[in-house]
Amino acid sequence: MPILRSAFIALSRNTTLRNFSERSAMGRRMSSRFVAGMTVDEVLRSAESLQKSGIASTLDSLGENVSTPAEAHHSADIYHRLLDAIQTRKLDANVSLKLTQMGMDLDPGLAEEIVAELVDHAAAANTFVRVDMEGSEYTQATIDMVRRLHARPGNRGHVGIVIQSYLYRSEDDIRTLTAEGIRIRLCKGAYKEPANLAFPEKKDVDANYVKLMQQLLTSGVYHGMATHDEQMIDATKKFVRQQAIDPASFEFQMLYGIRRDLQKSLVREGFRMRIYVPFGAEWYPYFMRRLAERPANALFIARNLLKQ
Repeated sequence: MPILRSAFIALSRNTTLRNFSERSAMGRRMSSRFVAGMTVDEVLRSAESLQKSGIASTLDSLGENVSTPAEAHHSADIYHRLLDAIQTRKLDANVSLKLTQMGMDLDPGLAEEIVAELVDHAAAANTFVRVDMEGSEYTQATIDMVRRLHARPGNRGHVGIVIQSYLYRSEDDIRTLTAEGIRIRLCKGAYKEPANLAFPEKKDVDANYVKLMQQLLTSGVYHGMATHDEQMIDATKKFVRQQAIDPASFEFQMLYGIRRDLQKSLVREGFRMRIYVPFGAEWYPYFMRRLAERPANALFIARNLLKQ
């Protein structure tokens, strides 16, 4: 499985295969399990459908590493459309974005200006912007930017971040962020990192996830526990019972198209559930990282394609 994981991560960076896949009918069929369409209207329909089932959503316009300021502003315009729609349609939804999509590699000042405008818009619409975490080369800059934006008047509770349990530094980062009331989405991490920065063994990543989950759920801040791992979910439920934590004080989070049975089960048990719903034509890197996280998904998709 580690070999397959590395292979899928390598494929996620293959521009030739990406260009072919994103333009082919077969590629779009493959991605449809994990990607809620190509357009804003399609992702909004998915959010409305989830809401009818008692499930909230996080909307993500797929795309990374823009090459011009115009592309960064175009990416932001899509998010402004989403924020307007969340407000007018009264959706239980927020948005998630990547800093490289907002021009971080071109000019960090440009990216911060663009994201600041989106957070202002989210605050006016009474919703929330999650700044996603990318590879470790962006970790400190992402944390610093989110802290600055959160500290601006009117922004408290309207901008948050993602922390990855496979990084050694995450415990200290969580301590800093929660002290400032910043909401965190805790996940295991989907990028390939060197052993001097990240736990190389799954058992150590899992143990750190449980440790960080406990740190978050006792922080007094509303956080998201993002996992499909039933052991991590069971550990969270056990800790909640032991500590008499209000289930409404946090939420479980999962990815669109993965473990729908488990999503519905947790809702029936009275837990809050939010689904990360990606959309857009630039789906290939995201799709490959989902296969890297769980290579068995590739077999599942192959079986479904053969049935069609």
